[in-house]
Amino acid sequence: MELSKKLETAINEQIQAELYSAYMYLSMSAYFEDIAMPGFAHWMREQTEEEMEHAMKFYHYVVERGGRVVLHSIQQPPVEFESVLDVAEKTYAHEQHVTSLIYKLYELALAEKDHATAVFLQWYINEQVEEEDNTRTILEQVQRMGQNPQALLMFDRHLGERGD
Repeated sequence: MELSKKLETAINEQIQAELYSAYMYLSMSAYFEDIAMPGFAHWMREQTEEEMEHAMKFYHYVVERGGRVVLHSIQQPPVEFESVLDVAEKTYAHEQHVTSLIYKLYELALAEKDHATAVFLQWYINEQVEEEDNTRTILEQVQRMGQNPQALLMFDRHLGERGD
């Protein structure tokens, strides 16, 4: 069974959303590099790579289901941020937004009676639970640190070890 045109279009839009997420997180990484926070920069590059993997997983799924991948332009992400806290807040909010997009895709798959796509999207649903938990935890930790530069530097060092 091939993807319906509705699902094909919606998944192509999700590919765009995942690529935008990668682009936004890379912009956040560049911001952290600029303010000499290499650990935070590393964390955001890891996030960038994950989002690229998510986009490619959708890409391959469309192809496997006989659909056509159509890439759309990606909006320029923010370049300037107010602080580490600002980035942490925006990251958590963005992951909540992505979760809502995945849920809409899942609901569409159910409406289209496309059980294969619904099962495929279960991985993303579980992934978003993890992403929201991780970004919320980082946000809460940054909030607790306030403007304590020593705490931020220690946390920066900790985030630099992620994925190693």
